[in-house]
Amino acid sequence: MSQTSTPPSPDATAAADGARPVRRVLMLTHTGREEARSAAREVAAALAGHGMVVRMIAREALDLDMSVDVETTQDESGASAGCELTLVIGGDGTILRAAEITRDSGTPVLGVNLGHVGFLAEAEHDDLASVIDAVVAQRYTVEDRMSIDVRVLRDGEVVTSTFALNEASVEKAARERMLEVVVEVDGRPLSRWGCDGVVCATPTGSTAYNFSAGGPVVWPGVEALLMVPISAHALFARPLVVAPTSVLAVEVLARTDSAGVLWCDGRRAVDLPPGARIEVRRGERPVRLARLHEAPFTDRLVAKFGLPVEGWRGSAERRRRGQHA
Repeated sequence: MSQTSTPPSPDATAAADGARPVRRVLMLTHTGREEARSAAREVAAALAGHGMVVRMIAREALDLDMSVDVETTQDESGASAGCELTLVIGGDGTILRAAEITRDSGTPVLGVNLGHVGFLAEAEHDDLASVIDAVVAQRYTVEDRMSIDVRVLRDGEVVTSTFALNEASVEKAARERMLEVVVEVDGRPLSRWGCDGVVCATPTGSTAYNFSAGGPVVWPGVEALLMVPISAHALFARPLVVAPTSVLAVEVLARTDSAGVLWCDGRRAVDLPPGARIEVRRGERPVRLARLHEAPFTDRLVAKFGLPVEGWRGSAERRRRGQHA
């Protein structure tokens, strides 16, 4: 589900004695790219100039050789505590890393894309000045995006618990061997597949791995879970869209020698021996994304994928041209 709210006013955190509240922003950067390093230095200097505290992961601050004073922390897991916003300079991979860091604290994530498609990002590098203005003025809304909680069980015992914003994918571990699985929805077996893998995705992740695997694009406002087989050798191997209250499960058949691997958001991996069971359900906590614009999701699809829309003559376009609908 996609829900929006406005960020808290600085007055909401003012000290009891009337002192001006300290405004703190966590900044995460893809330090492997010079463009990102340069943008991060620019943002940090601008925010500090407005009296805001910029917090950074210590190793990133060292890589950036900052010219302004920043607050650093070695504790990545708790880095967003006490911050009003997490500002990400990078691509979707860096934003997914930010989702890991901020999910427990509920700190909103605002992404500036310096990657490729950057579907999770709200702004591009050319928008940096307007992003800084919006952060200083708190001129953004916050959108809650549904996540998924993922458990791996062996012999009935939970061995791994994690989460994902985009997807949990069960994939074959060896290129030369198919993965043999049985999939289940709401405690009932659905089908058995010999396949390259199975993707279990959120609406947010529908434009990520799910999209590449042939799954449907789902608008963020839709509450649903998706299950998409990857190159399945089966008569019934279609993408599935189920209720957000459903529980999806994938079992790696125990009587085969095919092992698998679980990837969550393409960042965290868990080995899956024969007999492993993976359960996916709606996450208890959403991931919060900061939005600068109220643009329709359709416009985001067109912009990010460069979709051809020339010749469209809908009512909005006619009004723009001063024609009658």
